[in-house]
Amino acid sequence: MTETAESAPTVAVVGGGAVGVTAASDLAARGADVTLYERGELAAESSGRAAGVLYDAYAEDVDAAVGARSIERFRAFDRSLPGFSFSPCPYVIAVREGDPEADAVPAMVERMRDHAREVSLVDPDELGERFPSLRTDDLAVAAVAEGAGWTDPPSYVRALGERAAREGVAIETETAVALGPRTDSGREIRIRDAGDDGNSETETRAFDAVVVAVGAHTRSLLADAGVAVPVVPYRVQALVARDDYDGPMTYDATADAYLRPHPDGLLAGDGTEPVPADPDDYRREADDWFREDIAAVLDERLARGDSLDRADRTNRTDPDSDVSRAWAGLCTATPDGDPLVGPVESAADDPTLFVAAGWQGHGFMRSPAIGETLAEGVLASLSGIAFDAPDSPWIGAFDPTRFDGDEVFEIAEGMSLSNRTEET
Repeated sequence: MTETAESAPTVAVVGGGAVGVTAASDLAARGADVTLYERGELAAESSGRAAGVLYDAYAEDVDAAVGARSIERFRAFDRSLPGFSFSPCPYVIAVREGDPEADAVPAMVERMRDHAREVSLVDPDELGERFPSLRTDDLAVAAVAEGAGWTDPPSYVRALGERAAREGVAIETETAVALGPRTDSGREIRIRDAGDDGNSETETRAFDAVVVAVGAHTRSLLADAGVAVPVVPYRVQALVARDDYDGPMTYDATADAYLRPHPDGLLAGDGTEPVPADPDDYRREADDWFREDIAAVLDERLARGDSLDRADRTNRTDPDSDVSRAWAGLCTATPDGDPLVGPVESAADDPTLFVAAGWQGHGFMRSPAIGETLAEGVLASLSGIAFDAPDSPWIGAFDPTRFDGDEVFEIAEGMSLSNRTEET
């Protein structure tokens, strides 16, 4: 690294989403000289299109720890961060009759409880009594996680961005960058800027470390530095409906759809397309099939105060009625479903290039913990602590160098119950 005893380490964070602004703020709070680059505005991409569902109901050790730390920080930010609010709300996992994965739910809940998560199995009838806004007569099993909540994702990014600026982070929006080579002075980045005459000008700057947190653009940006990573973007969808809903956040595992309260009614989504998407050219509006599917799920899952049977509910569904907004965003997948977080230069004793990507739809809800890990990990690496050292803050399961980078794999939807019930 290039710092002296009198100087702070210089770090560039590329990406102005939830993970990027959290990492930048946490790095600055720990004494680093940080510049954040975002090619558009803060929260302009995936974080601005996230659902804002927050929970710590994970069965796997690492996921449970990351989820718990994120919820802890979200709650702390609710008390201390102007412009941000966390709304506590139970999170229900509902599995319908006839779903073969229902039998795995008790063991999944037990593993969650082993991690001190406040999760319990609930009889469907008792669930309906507790939450009258939900229909539960078709459920085989349900679980409730009490330590959950929801928020507005763009407000988090903006509030953390303002905190980062107060911590001394230089935030440069509308600024596209490319990665340059590793040099004796650190890692170079090239900043592209349009001059007054419309011609592109390039400025080169060197940093002790560069953190790449650009979501769906990860693969192409790291390719500039000759680094290959198996991070594949895929499209997901959500909408806001004007239903009068005051119930819990609910994941209908059989339908692969979720819903939560929203100031305008309720937010519902999934709409996963398990095929690679072009981050520069994808459809940002919701599809008709998604609207129809979600309308059917809402008719089946919500207790709307009438006596229509299920067939009548489905037949009356109007996918465009009472929808105030519908959109698509991008998530990123990896071959094993775990993210890539850490240095991408495995052979270097003093890495300069770091990545955080591959969230399987859980990036926003993990951002407080991952941003903190990035800050502590980058500074540890710059001080000479190896990734796998006993005192390293990096998470071994998220090691970016565990792959060759050219893997071909099927995209798996991150919220799927099958991913939660597999033994690890």
